[in-house]
Amino acid sequence: MAASNNRRMSGKKGAQVGSGGQRRKGLEGKGPTPPAEARKGHKKNRIAGAKARQVQRRPAPKGRGAKASSELVVGRNSVVEALREGVPASMLYVQQFIDNDERVREALQLAGERGGIHLMEAPRPELDRMTNGLNHQGLVLQVPPYEYAHPEDLANAAYDSGVDPLIVVLDGVTDPRNLGAVVRSVSAFGGHGVVVPERRAAGMTAGAWKTSAGAAARTPVARATNLTRTLEAYQKAGIVVVGLAADGDAEISDLPALGGPVVIVVGSEGKGLSRLVGETCDHLVRIPMPGGTESLNAGVAAGIVLYEAFRQRS
Repeated sequence: MAASNNRRMSGKKGAQVGSGGQRRKGLEGKGPTPPAEARKGHKKNRIAGAKARQVQRRPAPKGRGAKASSELVVGRNSVVEALREGVPASMLYVQQFIDNDERVREALQLAGERGGIHLMEAPRPELDRMTNGLNHQGLVLQVPPYEYAHPEDLANAAYDSGVDPLIVVLDGVTDPRNLGAVVRSVSAFGGHGVVVPERRAAGMTAGAWKTSAGAAARTPVARATNLTRTLEAYQKAGIVVVGLAADGDAEISDLPALGGPVVIVVGSEGKGLSRLVGETCDHLVRIPMPGGTESLNAGVAAGIVLYEAFRQRS
């Protein structure tokens, strides 16, 4: 009987015992209507979700002018820093109903000022999926694939401008920050580009862009399928290949070849040049280090040799 009475009472008008005034709350305003992209079931919400799902890493194609895979910069601080440093970007994803702090406002402002960066509002689950569960804090920046040059293009550009080529080749350098530092030094001392191997080497990521401090926009980076064959092709074009090695036959200041068409090969700090690359070089030179330091990282070593090449050319 008690159950039957409750069913009959539920049909009466007015507040019921234990309702807590739910009918009154139902009459209160719910705030402004969210944008169409944020309303579940709306056509624009489905479109936004579909576009967010399209951001996936794809393997880089091989061959001339090959592109790297697209990259995602994740997190409020990282996104703001990338935008400040001019890292190229195609899309800024912003989480729906995000807490609007100074970093979010600055990211939106920088993206708007740069132009060419599309803003896309996406639900948190989509951003979680895109970033594989990383702590994105509601901001994700999509960096488009880098357009690598061909190694031949670097030498041809120098000859076309009437000067001897000055190119740096990196052998086994895996830290993008070192690559960015080398790009910056090449730009500072009038070089014509950097060559990196296609595999097991640093590429032009957002970190490399940031370290280059804008020089990556002026200095091309090329990818070589086979580093040894690339060096041999440079030699056939009349360019001297000089490798840096701790046990080099001469010091950099004693090598006049740096004043002409030259390719400078820099290895990793730990392993140095690989055997085949070292055997391909025309000269192996060393940087004098009276302080007793055994080795320098690629960015510092390349900067020193590039300065010596610039001095000889001047």
